[in-house]
Amino acid sequence: MTAVLLDGRVLATRLREDVRRRAAALRDRGIEPGLDAVIVGQTDDAARQYAENQARQCAELGLEYRLHEIRSGAGFDDIAGRVLLLNENPCVRGIMVHLPLPEGVEAYSIQRLIAPEKDVEGVNPANIGNVVYGRSSLVPCTALAALRMIESTGIELRGHTAVVVGAGDVVGKPLAALLMRSAATVISCNKYTSDLVELTRRGDILVAAAGVPGLIQPEMVKPGAVVVDVGVNRISDEHGKRITVGDVNFEAVREVAGWISPVPGGVGPMTVAALLSNAVEAAGGGPCARV
Repeated sequence: MTAVLLDGRVLATRLREDVRRRAAALRDRGIEPGLDAVIVGQTDDAARQYAENQARQCAELGLEYRLHEIRSGAGFDDIAGRVLLLNENPCVRGIMVHLPLPEGVEAYSIQRLIAPEKDVEGVNPANIGNVVYGRSSLVPCTALAALRMIESTGIELRGHTAVVVGAGDVVGKPLAALLMRSAATVISCNKYTSDLVELTRRGDILVAAAGVPGLIQPEMVKPGAVVVDVGVNRISDEHGKRITVGDVNFEAVREVAGWISPVPGGVGPMTVAALLSNAVEAAGGGPCARV
């Protein structure tokens, strides 16, 4: 058996079409959906490329994109001040802050300042906490992307066992909560889990989000399981070339699993689409309608 590929690019295209439709419906009501992103100085190339990708996709889908650039060497007060100003602007619907931030500025200290109702990445601790209670629709983007990929298989989550390997605050924990909200039986594993192979083989759904290249091997996978690989790891291949791989031994596991997502081309494209879906969700309505 060879697993069905969970192609993140194809699934992201479908989600973006939904974003386009919802954005158009908002504009018909006189509401301008948009995304305001903050980037600090000469940050790394990956963040700059991510910002350019956001701008391009927003333009394609009918969202206004504004990139707020803060000078190199800015400290906490400069960055926090910009976030607070965006919070107070009724015409700003969705806010995100590009990482990394300058040395000495903790990401958490900035992210907690983003107004929860404008927090399109779902990184404000209030939004992450509210995921557990089902009181927030702005879910951490990567966790939401992984959930949408699982749902695309058509598998009934209720009553099935889902194993999440990795208990990080941005992916593992919120995804486990989302799966529990869907009435799945969830097993959360971390780096201290001693019987990992036994536990992962119980999963009808297996999500790898540990950040360990090749951690998940075929003997760890229940035949026919849904395997979603959230890992993004930069390693050197046998020729010394830098490549991106996931947490799953893709070629070996695809012969056991029922569905499997690749890296790259899996959760990554879906995460950007999930961000824009959250931006439309955050727009919703409010005092700054177009006249």
